[in-house]
Amino acid sequence: MNLQAKCMLSAMLLGALPAVQAADFEDYGRVVRVTPQVERVNRPQQECRTEYVQVQQPQQRSAGGSIVGGIAGALLGSQIGSGNGRTAAAAAGAIAGAVVGDRVDNQNAAPGGVQEQAVKQCRTVDRWESHTTGYEVVYDYRGRNYTSYMSQDPGERVRLRVSVEPVQQ
Repeated sequence: MNLQAKCMLSAMLLGALPAVQAADFEDYGRVVRVTPQVERVNRPQQECRTEYVQVQQPQQRSAGGSIVGGIAGALLGSQIGSGNGRTAAAAAGAIAGAVVGDRVDNQNAAPGGVQEQAVKQCRTVDRWESHTTGYEVVYDYRGRNYTSYMSQDPGERVRLRVSVEPVQQ
């Protein structure tokens, strides 16, 4: 085979190569509608606040009057009666003396005061957040509408990869 025939054969083979492959090219489609895909997520949070409440303080009482009154009552009671009656009278005198002694000792005691106390109160509150997860894009290409999900809003037109290949029968 001569050189001229080889060159012609090579040129024919190179010219036929695109016909063997599928035709891929880029084109643009017109965006018809873009709908953001939004997901709502609840992120509960704890809200706390400090309130001040008034707390009644108990009265400061003394036990000295009860002790002295009980001893005095027991001594007086033991002076009454004889035998088992004397023991019972001493016991009754001790009880009565303790009650009277307590009242006398604590009748002028300062009443309990009121004190402010900090109380922390917390509650859980729902915090809903919206996040865009993508976009549903409807676009027109050569008179037909197509839908695709994209991570970004494409704007007024969308770049397309078009592939053309023959239908196998």
